[in-house]
Amino acid sequence: MNTRSCLASGLGAAVLALSSPAFAQEPVVIGEGITLDPILELRMRYERVEQDNALQDADALTARLRAGFEVKAGDFAVLGEGLGTVALTDSYNAFAFPVVSDQRRPLYSVVSDAENLEINRLQLSWTGSNKEVIVGRQRIALDDWRWVSAAPWRQNEQTFDAVRAQAAFGPMAFDATYAISQRTAFGRDAGPHQAYDGDFIFLNSGVNAGPVKLKGFSYLIDYDDPLVEALSSQTYGVLATANVPLVLANVDLKASYARQLDWRTGARDYAADYMAAEAGASVLGFGVTGGWEKLGSDNGFALQTPLAARHRFNGLADMFVTTPNAGLEDAYVTIGRKFTAVPLLPGLNAALTYHQFDSDVGDVEYGHEWDATLGFNIGRVSLLAVYADYDAVSFAVDTTKIYLMAGVSF
Repeated sequence: MNTRSCLASGLGAAVLALSSPAFAQEPVVIGEGITLDPILELRMRYERVEQDNALQDADALTARLRAGFEVKAGDFAVLGEGLGTVALTDSYNAFAFPVVSDQRRPLYSVVSDAENLEINRLQLSWTGSNKEVIVGRQRIALDDWRWVSAAPWRQNEQTFDAVRAQAAFGPMAFDATYAISQRTAFGRDAGPHQAYDGDFIFLNSGVNAGPVKLKGFSYLIDYDDPLVEALSSQTYGVLATANVPLVLANVDLKASYARQLDWRTGARDYAADYMAAEAGASVLGFGVTGGWEKLGSDNGFALQTPLAARHRFNGLADMFVTTPNAGLEDAYVTIGRKFTAVPLLPGLNAALTYHQFDSDVGDVEYGHEWDATLGFNIGRVSLLAVYADYDAVSFAVDTTKIYLMAGVSF
């Protein structure tokens, strides 16, 4: 039986299991002081990509199953989780880079959701009083996911082979990670792009000072792989968030500054700044957020974030997952609303965002983008529709993307 048949059978079994009222939702006691907690999640997504170039439009229908378990005994736990992604259509290019695979279809636009079957997480953890240590293949998502994340938008998750320790002492919190491998979201058919080895150090400390939360971070990326060695970097920065109560609304504020330099490689010689500021409030039932983000450029090289949840930033059309050499400035505003008075569609929410994209160096207008989202729940199933329309001026080409997604998890 081939991979697609195996995964299709597994997804069918998952649907039956998820629909069964007998499916366990709480940890099961399997011994004195020992519990077993099943992990099961199914997500299906349709993604269409239309671009103003010679490529054929992409239509990708994919389904993902994550299944596993966590066994806890006292302060210790073992977690194992597998992940399988199956493509129900083949009218898209799964890989934007050259690789020997029948999933690379260069006549089509790219949708980076390759068929895959892998061990997603396999970890041992110890949890004490306000302390935790995790060893093994694990999910890591730090701060606002701008620098280190699990890249959760893609069907195949990004994880790390690492040891991570966290501790809290009163208002202070500390987080330290050493990783030796970045398991990318490209999947097992991506050849050398399946994983990038190296030395990765993530250091993070923060303090809660009343309404203000302040964090300092250091992210050191030293790739061994020649394919990505030029992306090795050292980044040092601060992130501040605050909630300010006013007469008519509470205002959420966020600001961040970082400095990124080359690290242990002569491929690039630069020192680029990162800046971000955002303010949001709820007014007359509408949520309004405005912000500005800068990924700087120096000496012809731009600040990069190869471990980030890049779909979360700079537009849902994913035009800037790699920062252009001249850097990027993104000014954006979002208007959204949650519709609590629609009982048949619990969780109904909608949002509209506008982005203006410009270079950091050279005063170049890249383009602008409109993004719209609509989400709601039907029983246990969460549903999401996304429309993204990028209008190119001097960077890339006009691009329209449509996403339809349904997911259920226990």
